[in-house]
Amino acid sequence: MTASRWPGWLNAAVLLVASWIAIAALTLQVRPDAEVVAVAFPPWWDARQAVLAAASANAAIVRTTALPSLMIVRPDGRDGIRRLQAAGVWLAMDPQAVAACISR
Repeated sequence: MTASRWPGWLNAAVLLVASWIAIAALTLQVRPDAEVVAVAFPPWWDARQAVLAAASANAAIVRTTALPSLMIVRPDGRDGIRRLQAAGVWLAMDPQAVAACISR
């Protein structure tokens, strides 16, 4: 009986993907003292839904981007990120880390 093994290159691929995710998580995380953050709403949301969700969390919209579900906001207070997540934000990240990718 032959035991099934995965190919050797698959170990390297898994390690590559895991390191990319770890580096992205560290690079894009929001600093505790950040006044503005980039937030990503579900990609199928249009600009109206994203603006209404941000407004419901008392976040001031600083800038919109080429993607309607991605915007730069100023959360209100220390629990602003938590309120944004409750309003539908999938990901909050440092806006400077993604500035080149989202400019319009």
